[in-house]
Amino acid sequence: MDEIIPQEIITQFQNSIKSFDEQLKNTFENFHHGYPIETLVRFLKARDSNIPKAHQMLVDCLQWRIQNHIDDILSKPIVPVDFYRGVRDSQLTGMSGYTKEGRPVFAVGVGLSTYDKASIHYYVQSHIQINEYRDRIICPAVTKKSDHYVGTCVKVLDMTGLTISHLSQLKLLTVISTIDDLNYPEMTDIYYIVNAPFIFSACWKVVKPLLRERTRQKIQVLSGCGKEELLKIMDYDSLPHFCKIEGSGSGSSKHSRTSAGDDNCFSLDHGFHQELYNYIKQQAEAMESQDVVSQKSFRVAFPEPDLADEKIAQTIESELQKFSDQNVAADKLDDHATNEDKEKK
Repeated sequence: MDEIIPQEIITQFQNSIKSFDEQLKNTFENFHHGYPIETLVRFLKARDSNIPKAHQMLVDCLQWRIQNHIDDILSKPIVPVDFYRGVRDSQLTGMSGYTKEGRPVFAVGVGLSTYDKASIHYYVQSHIQINEYRDRIICPAVTKKSDHYVGTCVKVLDMTGLTISHLSQLKLLTVISTIDDLNYPEMTDIYYIVNAPFIFSACWKVVKPLLRERTRQKIQVLSGCGKEELLKIMDYDSLPHFCKIEGSGSGSSKHSRTSAGDDNCFSLDHGFHQELYNYIKQQAEAMESQDVVSQKSFRVAFPEPDLADEKIAQTIESELQKFSDQNVAADKLDDHATNEDKEKK
């Protein structure tokens, strides 16, 4: 059940932001997209209804947006398009549809994302642009069509292909996670984990106790590709492509990591990414930006991760390393056994 924040606490929080200077007020106006109360509630939830902590979190978020010109990020395309296609093919994320309640469904190919086609700054820029497009365009549009406010999404995380090599991606993933936690709090209602290999299960056992109870309740590990469970909350057409066929995964022959097509929500050819890219191009042209033809990343300052997040990242790294060491030891035993067999012969 969703947490209900008492009206008295919301009113106190509202009163606390009246002291904002003009710059913070204007930035907050741009940030809440016409839903100030709902935005304040998200920050309160993120800080367990502690008004001073929620206030400081909001101030830090707005200052981050000002200092990094986040309000302008949807007018900064990643170009040329072939370079951006490489970003999309190595940072597997996209929107597959909507739940029956109207919440956008975002898919993430955790196990098969390689992040090896560009610098970290492009991947962070791309991630923030998707966040901003979701908050500025998608959710307000759904809200207008619905009879209720839609300001959050659900995410389906595909673990197909998760291996020890993902140790090298922990820094980037921690940066993105920290940006989301601090500046886009409580935007995801639930995370569905699908196609989870043994290595994920091993890490999950030790990471789960480190998570806040609120976070733990948001994560559901589904059996296989999760198709049957997900169909309870969304129609078939809104399922991510890797959930439509049991055992498919985002790297299957039918739905490969880099395959194009309307069904693959990771592909630049998918409708969502086409709409997003065209929107950013149009915004750039409207601002008469001179950066449209240059290949230059929109650099964003990386926030310091929370101590709890650092501990989780270190735990994951430690468990993956243990898993790697066990595999090496097993390989050595296999090699030793093979050599003994050869000697006997």
